[in-house]
Amino acid sequence: MGLQIGDIVSRRGIKLEDLRGKTIAVDAYNAIYQFLSSIRQYDGTPLMDSKGKVTSHLSGLFYRNVNLLNEGMKLIYVFDGKSPELKSKTKERRQESKDVAQERYERAIIKGDFVEAGRYAKQGVRMEEGMLEESMELLEAMGIAVVQAPGEGEMQCAELVKSGEAWAVGSQDYDALVVGGKRLIQNLTLAKKRKVNSGIIDIGPEMIEYEKVLNGLGIDADQFICLAILSGTDFNQGGVSGIGPKRALALVKDKKYPVAIFKEVEEKLDFNWQEVFEIFKKPNVAKVKIDFPKIDEAKIKEILVERHDFSPERVEKQLEKLRKGRGKAAQKTLF
Repeated sequence: MGLQIGDIVSRRGIKLEDLRGKTIAVDAYNAIYQFLSSIRQYDGTPLMDSKGKVTSHLSGLFYRNVNLLNEGMKLIYVFDGKSPELKSKTKERRQESKDVAQERYERAIIKGDFVEAGRYAKQGVRMEEGMLEESMELLEAMGIAVVQAPGEGEMQCAELVKSGEAWAVGSQDYDALVVGGKRLIQNLTLAKKRKVNSGIIDIGPEMIEYEKVLNGLGIDADQFICLAILSGTDFNQGGVSGIGPKRALALVKDKKYPVAIFKEVEEKLDFNWQEVFEIFKKPNVAKVKIDFPKIDEAKIKEILVERHDFSPERVEKQLEKLRKGRGKAAQKTLF
């Protein structure tokens, strides 16, 4: 999401083994786009099978989630439903950006500049027809629960945590935190290492806790929503002109109440703040009871090996790890 509050929220690094025996609700779209963006060849081309079908997302879903399940976690993947109308402008801007990135990618390929091509390829990631359905099919075959949210997936993840069906939300974004999700785990589905301009850096999971964030910032739940809106969300992209997270925090603490907070900046508002506030205050979520499906190894092989030419040996090796992970899920940690 567009929330730029990472610099002002407290977090702490954790290890994957700390999550053993815990159920994590994962923002499915967030994770799948990560895989489509990051799992690519040197020139930016995604992984594909012999028929030209993109398989980057399936590779990420399979290999990364096997690692998480092997650590003894239980996973719920939550898919987006219908987005609020206020998000339409954000979607249009993103589509325009992807179109521009695709054009630049094609020009870079013609020039033979594969570094530049790789950069633009990641910016132009698109969800193709059938990807979501096949992703759900693979996840369920792996013993991972799949939930179709009525609205925003990340807000539904938060609801699963609040209702006790999950222990934490797994996402790179902050929506779940703003709507009161108790715990947010970032970097969960990312690779352990990432290439940056300065070289290779290690990426580890981090936990952000809702109550600690509120206490650390000295604000309450409604003020946190106001802080997010001032900074900018997918429903009012860019927020209020000239106000970043730190200035927004100072304003929220000074004026205290939503009406007073937004009255202070009403001349700069180009959106209805009450409508955005209502989306976070009363998110479109459902009460869901989670039942985890049984692992179906034959189905996994059919999807990956028979349909998409994955290596039978590599898939079988991962299935061995999947079997071992079943026992670990019953173990508890200090958390």
